[in-house]
Amino acid sequence: MIRASIDDMLNGKESRYALVIGVAKRAREIAQNFEDEGIVTTDKPVLLAIDEFKSHKFNILEPQDED
Repeated sequence: MIRASIDDMLNGKESRYALVIGVAKRAREIAQNFEDEGIVTTDKPVLLAIDEFKSHKFNILEPQDED
C-alpha cells in the first residue's frame, strides 16, 4: 500500500480539503481516460492521482487573500 505524506503534497500552503478535492478530480479524469481508451489495468485511479500530486506533476491553485 502506498503511504504518501500529506505534508509532502501540500507544500505548506494548500488546505487538506483542497488536496482531497484535487486528488478526487484527477482520479476521475484518469478513470475516464482509461474508459475512453479501453485500457484495462489493476492500478487504482486514486493511487495514480496521489502519485502525481506527490511528484508535484499537479499542484493546487487557491485564490489569493485580499488583505
